[in-house]
Amino acid sequence: MLKSYLIYFLTGGIFTTLIVAAEESGYRLLSGFATLMPVFTLVAYAFIGESSGPKAVGESAWFVLAGTLVSWVPYMIIVAYLAPRYGSRIAIGAGLLGFFILAGIYLSVVYHYHWFGE
Repeated sequence: MLKSYLIYFLTGGIFTTLIVAAEESGYRLLSGFATLMPVFTLVAYAFIGESSGPKAVGESAWFVLAGTLVSWVPYMIIVAYLAPRYGSRIAIGAGLLGFFILAGIYLSVVYHYHWFGE
């Protein structure tokens, strides 16, 4: 099991490193495309599919899709709106605060009503 976790960790880290390296090397189109790619869900679903099967991947995909609309979209709006006005650090901090509040509410509702799986 520890070996699997190490592989998961390295795979996610490699993708993240490649995205940052492409950006720093001036390959903005490539890094932009890679940033839009759902890297973490791609990696996670590949491993979840192997360990828990396709039904678990489908349930997780619905869960993540709804959660994205509830928490990630507002996070991006906050960052996009605040960054030019107050700088990237404040914008990201405010965006994360909004994200965590909305994600917490979302998770509470999902688990209270037993949505998206068993």
